[in-house]
Formats: sequence, C-alpha cells, structure tokens
Amino acid sequence: MLYGIEKLNLANLPTPIEKLTKISELLDKDVYVKRDDYTGFEFSGNKIRKLEFSVKDAINKGANHLITCGAIQSNHARASAVVAAKLGLGCTLILKGNEEDDLDGNYFLDKLFGAEIVFVSADDYAFRRNEIMEKTKERLEKLGLKPYIIPEGASNAIGSLGYLNCFEEILIQEESLGIEFDAIVAAVGSGGTYTGLYLGNQLHKSKKEIIGFNVSSTAEHFTKRICELVDKTLQLLDKCNDVNKGDVKIIDGYVGRGYAISRVEEFEFIEKIAQTEGIILDPVYSGKAFYGLVNEIQNGNFKDLKNILFIHTGGQFGIFPKRDLFEL
Repeated sequence: MLYGIEKLNLANLPTPIEKLTKISELLDKDVYVKRDDYTGFEFSGNKIRKLEFSVKDAINKGANHLITCGAIQSNHARASAVVAAKLGLGCTLILKGNEEDDLDGNYFLDKLFGAEIVFVSADDYAFRRNEIMEKTKERLEKLGLKPYIIPEGASNAIGSLGYLNCFEEILIQEESLGIEFDAIVAAVGSGGTYTGLYLGNQLHKSKKEIIGFNVSSTAEHFTKRICELVDKTLQLLDKCNDVNKGDVKIIDGYVGRGYAISRVEEFEFIEKIAQTEGIILDPVYSGKAFYGLVNEIQNGNFKDLKNILFIHTGGQFGIFPKRDLFEL
C-alpha cells in the first residue's frame, strides 16, 4: 500500500543497484544502474511496477479481463499478458502491427501467455487506440465479461504510483549503500515512469535532478504530458497541488529514426555496453536513453552531477527481433 492506495506484490523488489565501473572511469562520473530488468523474468522491466497498482484497482472494481495496447514488441503489453495469466484474468491486447510480423520477442510471449490480440494500423493506433479499446470493452461486456482498460504503458495516475514507490525504494537503498544520487535518469516513452520519479523527488524534497530522454515524440510533448500526470496523481493521492513542475527535464535529440527504429550507432553502443559491462540494453528504451546520457556527459553537460543513477527499464525480449541488424 502506498499513501493509502492498495497494490499487488508481483515484482521481485527491491531491484539491485550496481555501479558501472568501466563507464564510470570513462566518463569520470560515478554511474550506477538500477536493475529494473530484474523485476522478474516474465515480468521483466518497469511496467510491472505500474501494473501492481493498475491491476489491483481492476480487481477491486470487480474486473475479470484486462484491455491494453502497445506496439507489437510492447513490454507493457507482454507484462499485462503475464499478469493476467498469473491471476486468472482474461487479456486483450490492441497491438500496432499485423499478423505477418515475425512471431518473436514480446509478441511471441503475448501469444504464449494466451492473450487475445487485435492488430491495428499505425494510423489507427496513433489516433484511435483509446476509441478502439472502448469498443473492445463494449464487445467483451456483451459476452458477459467485466473488462478494465489500462492505458498505453499504464501511464495514468494510478500507474504512476509504481515509480513513486520506486523512488522511495531508492531512498532506502541510498542509506544502505552510503550514496546520495545527484540525478536519476530514465527513458520516457509514455510518461508514467518519469512522473512517479519526479513526484517522489518533489514530495520528499530530495533536490535530485530527474532527467528523462524521450524515445518518441518530442520533449515538449512529454513535458506537457508529465505535468498533466503529476496533477492527476496528486488528485488521486488527495494532496495539495503545490508541486513545482518547472523542474521537469526531458532531453530531446535521441529519438533517432523514430520510435523502435534504431540507428547503426545505437546498435554499436548496445554491443559495446554488453561487452564491457555485461549488461543488455534494449533498442527501444534503455539503449537510446543510456546512449543519450553518455553522449550528453561526453559533450560536457551534467558537469555538476557526480553520482548518477540510470533506471534500466528492461525490454530485453525486444532485442531478439532485431538480431539481424547487429553486425556480430
């Protein structure tokens, strides 16, 4: 329970924090990684923290079927399918893609865990996904089911609590490790992870920099989105809206060729990190965000930051459909 809000206990928490020794030496910074890819093999990644709150809310409201959406290699969709299977709930996934896509990575796991998959076009996903989920809900209700819609990435007020909870976990780990992080860095794909971290920093008056690297859209889009989520989450917690939203920091310029589309230099970077630190970054989220962080430091930014914590948001299953793009 967090601030009176109930949650499930599904993830393997707390996730460990490790120092990246070679990267730290290279950058002359103390760079650490919080291994949220260790939340569980099937659950793997940041989405399960959000789903612990979202799915508990669904159960409390009498739901027996989950509806959510994502790209065909969506980590969130896969984690939702796993949670549904584990808890005996139905699951329908609205995925951007088509049946001709390779049965690989997260898509393969979606099928393995028994989720119903509804494919939609890129345009329908971009502009009509919420409408499509509502129509799916109506269809399932006619079948006598009680569906519950979880938005993209579980990035709504209740989902954001997952990373408010994570921030408080980090505070405890700081004490045990004898470290105070100057900044926490994460990929931004739908806004919920950043919102939770940012809100935790504000509520605890920790004065850390919460830095996001957007992997889709623009920094301007996500700044607006995060500010809206902060307000809605504060309302959910019944807290006064006295949080300073002027410190939201999203760094643009690392989307590259587009969401889930990687450049050669990004693949080379993922390979380098794997071979020097023994850590697999995914090409959609953590690979782009960590690439951005390293580049920003090498370009002379973040001079005032010494201890930096990077959130590894998982997603390794998504690397397998990209295997042919690595020059190994």
